[in-house]
Amino acid sequence: SRIPSLKREMRNLSEECSLEPVTVSMAYVYFEKLVLQGKLNKQNRKLCAGACVLLAAKISSDLRKHEVKHLIDKLEERFRFNRRDLIGFEFTVLVALELALYLPENQVLPHYRRLTQQS
Repeated sequence: SRIPSLKREMRNLSEECSLEPVTVSMAYVYFEKLVLQGKLNKQNRKLCAGACVLLAAKISSDLRKHEVKHLIDKLEERFRFNRRDLIGFEFTVLVALELALYLPENQVLPHYRRLTQQS
């Protein structure tokens, strides 16, 4: 029930950090995969959302060290969790996604279209 508002937060944060719509789309796909696997619960849903944005940004963008730090700062501020927890949880999400961070176009495109039509 909190999933749509978390996805909205992910989008807003990504826009603040000037991430591309394709990056947000990838984060959505990662997040939805975790939801479908039943990995989300009340305690970890914000960490999941944050880790998905961070992984998508790292895999799809050409971020420099200070940009990654800025993104982590924003994630920490927006989702109100500890950066150490986020960094640790990033690996947990990576394992849950079976290291499959490169996504087929047909999984990303519907989200991308929706995002670009909204803006």
